[in-house]
Amino acid sequence: MASDNKPGTGTGVKSRERVLIEEPRQYKVIFHNDDFTTMEFVTDVLRRVFNKPADEAVTLMMRVHREGQAVVGIYSYDVAMTKASQATAMARNEGFPLKITCEPE
Repeated sequence: MASDNKPGTGTGVKSRERVLIEEPRQYKVIFHNDDFTTMEFVTDVLRRVFNKPADEAVTLMMRVHREGQAVVGIYSYDVAMTKASQATAMARNEGFPLKITCEPE
């Protein structure tokens, strides 16, 4: 009598393991208002680093100015951190203390 534990004696049915793949977590890039960084500079950074059209860049800059902060984009972790680092480096090179943070959505 053949044992069911030996190779080749199974039923021929393979079971599949279902793997759930989650979307990568998204991160908000947030600009914070300060009393020194110029509105023109913030608008320029939004256009150059975050690829915002002029009208959207101005709208976001005004939101930062009036409300104290604004989400300027939502990206994967690597993209959010890279853009935040680029914008911060630009601000420091110009002598501005612009604060930019990233947090999970």
